[in-house]
Amino acid sequence: MKMVLASKNAHKLEEMQAILSQMGVDVVLESDVGVDVEVEETGATFEENAFLKAHAVMEASGLPAIADDSGLCVDALNGAPGVYSARYGGPELDDVGRYQLLLNSLRGQLDRRGKFVSCICCCFPNGDKVEARGECPGTIAYAPKGTGGFGYDPVFFLPQLKKTFAELTPEEKNAISHRGNALQKFKTELENYFNGTDQ
Repeated sequence: MKMVLASKNAHKLEEMQAILSQMGVDVVLESDVGVDVEVEETGATFEENAFLKAHAVMEASGLPAIADDSGLCVDALNGAPGVYSARYGGPELDDVGRYQLLLNSLRGQLDRRGKFVSCICCCFPNGDKVEARGECPGTIAYAPKGTGGFGYDPVFFLPQLKKTFAELTPEEKNAISHRGNALQKFKTELENYFNGTDQ
């Protein structure tokens, strides 16, 4: 089965493909099926934004579409940047600018707890949808470390591994990350859907 990823993020495509290919699902980019959809993420939750993106791309392509909305929620910032993680600080900031802003916002703050959240939604042309949510708790480092990953990965520290997300191999990250957790749950939900057990 072919599914269109409602994202232009090649990193997300790799993570989705790594897990869903095991089920015989071929995840492709919008550009692979001649679709270019810009979706305004107006949802108040990760779940709402994932649905908005998946539904729009499904309608445009006529194929099942899968979307992930994810972000970093920091306790000391009342859950911010949250659904605004990719837009934190405005459009002029890149990944480095966003995590530097985050570190500046936490300057002097001893409570460094936070979590990455990922919500996945797949919309089918028949109106059905399959959803899953994954989380990964950690802390916010005092300085960036590591060269892997993307986004806030260099400043998201995993105490149990004594490494940031950016210091993990892709395999290590998939095994523990919010998106990895969400994808494993999504995989189960999708299998149930295909087997008709959730009807």
